[in-house]
Amino acid sequence: MGRRRFSGLGVTLMDLFMPMTATAITFLVLSATTVSAVKKGTTKAFVPTCPNIPLGERVDCFPDPGASQAKCEARGCCWSPRDESNVPWCFFPTNHGYTVESQDSSSPYVLKANLIRMDSPSLFGGGIKQLSLEAEMQTNNRLRFKIYDPNSNRFEVPHEHISSLPSNPSIPISSTLQVTQKPFGLTVRRKENQKVVFDTTIAPLVFEDQYIQLSARLPSHNIYGLGEHVHRQYRHDTNWKTWPIFTRDAFPNGGTHNLYGHYPFFLCLEDESGKSFGVFLLNSNAMDVTLQPAPAVTYRTIGGLLDFYIVFGDTPEQVVQEFLELTGRPVMPPYWSLGFQLSRWNYTNLDIVKETVERNRAVGLPYDVQYTDIDYMENKKDFTYDKLNYTELPRFADYLHERGQKYILILDPAIATSKRVGDAPYESYDRGTAKNAWVTESDGKTPLIGEVWPGETVFPDYTNPNCIDWWVDEYERFSKEVKHDALWIDMNEIANFKQGSSKGCAVNKLNYPPYIPKILDDLMYSKTLCMDAKQTWGNHYDVHSLYGYSMVLATKKAMDRVFGENRSMMLTRSSFPGVGKYSGHWLGDNAATWNDMKWAIPGMLEFGLFGIPYIGADICGFFDDSPEELCRRWMQVGAFYPFSRNHNAEGYKPQDPASYGADSVLVASSKHYLTIRYTLLPYLYTMFYKAHTTGETVVRPVMHEFYSDSETWTVDRQFLWGKHLLITPVLDPGVDMVWGYVPDALWYDYESMQKLTVRKTHMEMYLPADKLGLHIRGGAILPTQEPDVTTTYSRRNPMGLLIAPDDNGNADGELFWDDGDSRDTIENGNYIHYKFSLKQGVLTMQVTHAGYNDPNNLKFDNITILGIPVPPVSISVTHVGTTNSTTTLEPSNIHHDGDKKVLFLRDLRLTLGETYVLEWEVIRIDCHPEEHADQANCEARGCIWDPITSGQGPWCIYPQDYGYTVTSVRERSSGMTLDITRNRKYRSSGRPQSRDIDTLRVEINYHTGEMLQFKIFDPNTKRYEVPVGLSLPATPETDENKRLYKVVIVNEPFGIQVIRKSTGTVIWDSSVPGFTFSDMFIQVSTKLPSQYVYGFGETEHLTYKHDLNYHTWGMFAKDQPPGYKMNCYGVHPFYMGLENTADAHGVLLLNSNAMDVTFLPDPALTYRTLGGILDFYMVLGPTPEMVVQEYTELIGRPVLPAYWSLGFQLCRYGYANDKEIADLYKDMRAAAIPYDVQYADIDYMERQLDFVLDSEFKGLPALVDSMRKEGMRFIFILDPAISGNETQPYPAFARGKAADVFIKWPKHISDGIVWGKVWPDYPNVTVDENLDWDTQVQDMNEPASFVHGTVDGKCLGDPKLENPPYMPPLESKHLGLNHKTLCMNSEQILSDGTRVRHYDVHNLYGWSHTKPTYDALLDVTGKRGIVVTRSTYPSSGKWAGHWLGDNNASWDQLYKSIIGMMEFSLFGIPYTGADICGFFNKPDYEMCLRWMQLGAFYPYSRNHNGKGNPRQDPVAWDKPFAEASRDVLNIRYTLLPYLYTLMYEAHTKGNTVIRPLLHEFVDDKSTWEIYKQFLWGPALLISPALDPGVTNVNGYLPNARWYDYHTAGDVGVRGQMINMPTPLDHINLHIRGGYILPWQKPENTTYYSRKNPLGLIVPLSDSGTAEGSLFWDDGEGIDTVETNKYLLISFSAQSNTLSSQVTHNGLTAGDRLKLGVVKVWGAGSTKITKVTLTVAGVAHNLTPEHNVDSQELIIDATSKDVYVDQPFIITWQTSV
Repeated sequence: MGRRRFSGLGVTLMDLFMPMTATAITFLVLSATTVSAVKKGTTKAFVPTCPNIPLGERVDCFPDPGASQAKCEARGCCWSPRDESNVPWCFFPTNHGYTVESQDSSSPYVLKANLIRMDSPSLFGGGIKQLSLEAEMQTNNRLRFKIYDPNSNRFEVPHEHISSLPSNPSIPISSTLQVTQKPFGLTVRRKENQKVVFDTTIAPLVFEDQYIQLSARLPSHNIYGLGEHVHRQYRHDTNWKTWPIFTRDAFPNGGTHNLYGHYPFFLCLEDESGKSFGVFLLNSNAMDVTLQPAPAVTYRTIGGLLDFYIVFGDTPEQVVQEFLELTGRPVMPPYWSLGFQLSRWNYTNLDIVKETVERNRAVGLPYDVQYTDIDYMENKKDFTYDKLNYTELPRFADYLHERGQKYILILDPAIATSKRVGDAPYESYDRGTAKNAWVTESDGKTPLIGEVWPGETVFPDYTNPNCIDWWVDEYERFSKEVKHDALWIDMNEIANFKQGSSKGCAVNKLNYPPYIPKILDDLMYSKTLCMDAKQTWGNHYDVHSLYGYSMVLATKKAMDRVFGENRSMMLTRSSFPGVGKYSGHWLGDNAATWNDMKWAIPGMLEFGLFGIPYIGADICGFFDDSPEELCRRWMQVGAFYPFSRNHNAEGYKPQDPASYGADSVLVASSKHYLTIRYTLLPYLYTMFYKAHTTGETVVRPVMHEFYSDSETWTVDRQFLWGKHLLITPVLDPGVDMVWGYVPDALWYDYESMQKLTVRKTHMEMYLPADKLGLHIRGGAILPTQEPDVTTTYSRRNPMGLLIAPDDNGNADGELFWDDGDSRDTIENGNYIHYKFSLKQGVLTMQVTHAGYNDPNNLKFDNITILGIPVPPVSISVTHVGTTNSTTTLEPSNIHHDGDKKVLFLRDLRLTLGETYVLEWEVIRIDCHPEEHADQANCEARGCIWDPITSGQGPWCIYPQDYGYTVTSVRERSSGMTLDITRNRKYRSSGRPQSRDIDTLRVEINYHTGEMLQFKIFDPNTKRYEVPVGLSLPATPETDENKRLYKVVIVNEPFGIQVIRKSTGTVIWDSSVPGFTFSDMFIQVSTKLPSQYVYGFGETEHLTYKHDLNYHTWGMFAKDQPPGYKMNCYGVHPFYMGLENTADAHGVLLLNSNAMDVTFLPDPALTYRTLGGILDFYMVLGPTPEMVVQEYTELIGRPVLPAYWSLGFQLCRYGYANDKEIADLYKDMRAAAIPYDVQYADIDYMERQLDFVLDSEFKGLPALVDSMRKEGMRFIFILDPAISGNETQPYPAFARGKAADVFIKWPKHISDGIVWGKVWPDYPNVTVDENLDWDTQVQDMNEPASFVHGTVDGKCLGDPKLENPPYMPPLESKHLGLNHKTLCMNSEQILSDGTRVRHYDVHNLYGWSHTKPTYDALLDVTGKRGIVVTRSTYPSSGKWAGHWLGDNNASWDQLYKSIIGMMEFSLFGIPYTGADICGFFNKPDYEMCLRWMQLGAFYPYSRNHNGKGNPRQDPVAWDKPFAEASRDVLNIRYTLLPYLYTLMYEAHTKGNTVIRPLLHEFVDDKSTWEIYKQFLWGPALLISPALDPGVTNVNGYLPNARWYDYHTAGDVGVRGQMINMPTPLDHINLHIRGGYILPWQKPENTTYYSRKNPLGLIVPLSDSGTAEGSLFWDDGEGIDTVETNKYLLISFSAQSNTLSSQVTHNGLTAGDRLKLGVVKVWGAGSTKITKVTLTVAGVAHNLTPEHNVDSQELIIDATSKDVYVDQPFIITWQTSV
């Protein structure tokens, strides 16, 4: 409220007289304190050392008036006049200040130092010789340093919140703070990049009794904060601006003077990175702060000490959060206080107040709160009311409550000394006097008398406990007399109409200090109390600026007493950091001017920094009459003030909205924007919850969200609500065009709901008389509520959501909801909290806390989604609870506005406090997947051209009815048959060379309860179908009750829906637009049930879970080393999908043509293939592991590799001769590194001819024989290409030609061979028929060719086959499908004699190569062996393993190899691995060692590198490398019985070997995206180091009991990420409790390790149980499983007993195993003293070794000669 009004002449005279008086008195005091530049007692003159520095770095040595050269030099400073304005002529030398005498850094988090003042003159006298520095890194982001006088107690601010904070240091202070010794200075750095942010070495420290100065260089000019003042711009001007800080009752009229609050805090944005810091000086004395161009800041305070806090953030917003953690986070206001409010000073009487209320009710204005100012009081006395003019005031609150409104009244601190009307005692004054509640004069006894509104007054000392008790009591008494809802406190700077007191103020150093900051009137006690007045906390000189703060603390206690469990609200004019914890604030007594409306925005933004988000300005202005235009525009912007109150002063025209006329534009506009405000109150309330709990700002500078855009650094005529709502008001008269900034995001106009077409630019906004700019940021989900005229009524109305998707179709938001009025609802958990998330058409309304039941039974009724170009196909709503239920919205609930592109969902009736998932399908399926889409080409295809401003979505999309329509359906118990017809409304697919097929047939077959097939083909023309045999059941599943799925046909557009019956989840839904079936282009899309999709290959993926943000992956077999988006060797059109219910399914498209798949974020998937038919097979799990089992049951179970093939293997392309191989073998044996297999790559071949030995390798057969005698194996490579141009007879070619096995042209074109070129290129061939081998590697079988198509480069026949109408995004696609392979028109002949084009079967080449090779291997060797092939297709795993191709020696290939192995586990090829240490390029030492550790756990573990690179085998480095390799391979060999058993389970059941964590822990969503760890089967967790220089791995331990393999100890952690120490010689291995692992002692080869006794590792579960199994055979016999020549044992442990059960025993005697060492982990800490082994009824006592610390029990049964094929029981007992 305003203060006493003076005449214009009176104000002018006072303005002249008061500064003159103050100056005169100050001169008298200063004359006694002037100090000479010659030190007393010495004749030696001080000589300043004057630096040559830029003008902007000069720090003023003469901040007081009257500088001259003589006075400057008397202070020992430098004098250098300049003609530039504001530049100091008198500035500091470098030999002023302090030096460091001693320093203590004994604690890493604390720094202490003693400082000594340098010999130099004083500025203002009272220089302090000794100082102490204490600095502490209190948290990771907060530094405190304090400089004080150790010999004298000086005033320190008794901050109630800061004093309660614990210190929690975790980083050394040396990383942030450095001390300069002489002169003393501090340099503060950002710890992560060592950037200097606060450097006090720019000028000396001055520390005198009543003058303390510290300067600091800053890193940028982006400085915000400091207050309270009117700052005309939000970003400070650093051109020598000085801002005084000292609380003052003054007009906020745009000057640089001090105002109501005291805020020595600023935020500095360093640069575009967003990194920022804040500086807070905890000092309440009068001060000024100068900002200068260096940029730098100078603090000058006249008391206390220097107590600085520097807080760091990665963003400006984080800095505010850190500052409020220090000073106290904001109060949570009651919900009703966010409604609109009306007030004025002096309504005259209560009838006029009611008239005001009624006229605004009558126009339907949203309006919650009515105020009365001091005119309600009896003669302006606190705790009274005017019984003449406000007779009915005690019942006024009831009058307002009847219509859902609230009443707020005002109290001032000053208490009248006069009696009440009728000479009655003023009991409030009397009781306060009895309590000694008043501020006293300097004697500490006599109450200080001043004058305020009621006349002569005393001033409560709110720092006095007696005063607080008095204030609480008086307020409680008054509240019983006059009912009200909240309290407004004013005049608490503290304001006084007398200068100091009714007696004046004494002449002393407190009232007239030697230096007075640039405060208003240049007089310390102007319009306040004498500085030598006494309060409990100290002299008023020190605590003046804390008066409002202390009043707030006292008032909080009073309001808690009065309102009890009700939250209520406080509003204060004077404030100090920490006040926001309890109170709101308004920007004071402004005027009805356009400037005041402008300046309110920087003011609000600053109080957001200061921690008072409940902030606003007096709407329409406090002083002066408010013209309609001004008030209209102010009501518009004021509707978005957090504290939204229209308030004006006495003597001026009413300015409540209705006073301008019920039909006025002002009323209409006010109602409109207040209605929007009330609609968005749930969002605003949630922002206050965020402010209260995390310290986020509410009204937010644009810079806080868009700091990387330097244009936003100065935006202060616009502001944000939180992250998402941009307000652009009209702030100038007579305009309807506003030049506003549109930050770098997608924005929607709130009112038109349409997207803006611009971003990161200024634009002219047309804002006529009734409009302001209001824009929603893409990515926002704003909670809403149907508005009403008060929050009492609106809170009963339905809720809603307003969703503005970002460029990627995503959005998020949250909602906090409680009863809106009770105290401590957050702390007591009495609230509802929602997290809202929109991800590509799936809206999740997730309740994260449900501790409140709203009595109004609220529902979410309406949801509005902006930016939706086409109507959804359907919308489902899933109510997530104990039983999930899903319903589909009726058309009546859905409305789509095609012009605005807005989707409205209506009458949803979703209960507040429950979790829901809504899915709508607005899928942007690309109608122009080729490059260079434009509007003309798009619309020529009948599609929609809908450009998006950013993101990766297509611009050309299919209309909703593009596709086929069902014309007939024939159902049967085992499936159905459909005929479908193309919608001819649309033109062709846009590819004239690819004939559209208008009529198609669809066959759906229910093969089993878990598997179905749907096949789409041309019924009139036979098309190519994949000739890969699948294992389909002889009879289909005709019993619907046994099927896990239900199939629904959508007629238009045609689509198939597959629904999981147990959950209702639609796991396949192709009823989306865009289905195309033409001769050479087939496209089909499906919606997916979740974002979690795995598989498709073969290509390099960056993560295991696919990124669904419009990524396209081509599939076409090619000799292409792994690379991002590069189609590689194999083709696997199979994926596994996880549903949100944690169920899993798999889908195979049996099509071998070139194709691609595109993921859409909706989520959805688009297939495009260049031929054949669509033949889909789906398996339904429901677990991930069951999906793989069912898939491999369909395509064929994986081959069982030979045992020895699980040993470590070495290969190199580039061995010079057989001696190099022999030397390598010798070195490996000498290093004792386990090693089973040696390779020869194509080096051994003469000119790379298959079956031909090079002359440098003549000794190779003998070497192979000798190695094999020592248990080794040897593998040779064979490529498919056979040389046909040899000058000497080449039998392989001759025999092949005679058998007509080579690929030829179709006979109608030519009868010749299609000649390619690979390795063989020289004549003169000799074949060595003595060569022997153990297995075979198939390479180059994509098939690869070194020429494109043919040797002459001319492909015969139809050119469309080489360059089809649509080209998937393949490597070198511009060169055609025949790039690096054969001509597509080449002809191949299937086993049934069918002739097919290579175009159709190219991707099957490697597959067709594999089985004949496997059969030949078995036939030639008579043993199992292993085939490893490079090119694969579904079912290749039946005969072969695979390696991941010719990778690079780079760090990223380590984690990518894990992804590749996990994918091939899905594809049914468990015997897989990558070339350890990389094939191409030279590996570095650390990388190769880490890769050896990882590769030790590849199923196919081979170190292989390419020609021209140095050797990288384990003995090619140094001894530590060899030893580390030996140790990790010994672990592999130890666990080979377990790995072999896993391979058996893959072979018989289809289990995975390399297993993603999600397969075992699918209920834990944390595992769904893990790809840098993996499992061997269910039990062994591998967490490798995958990055250079790491010595710790951050890995996840799922929710199970885990034991460290290396220590046998229970790690004691589950369900969380942990930091695993990983030195260079270590890999992290953990075994899961509850699983028994068989093991053997390792040897140099498996030949010898297989002879060792079998041990068991028995890690017990939480319940003390474990299970496991062992598969064993001769390790290399053919079909040992099928011929029952194997041993299978199951093991079980429980109740201190381990037993075995022989499931099958077909072993020969020579392969029997003896029982060895059993290790029981988790055996307990009670000593085990007895162990018994029982076999065939005979008991054997064994000696236990029990480590009670690690709880490992070791039982050695080796000496008992017990064979494991005999059932046994082991029991153990403790001594207890």
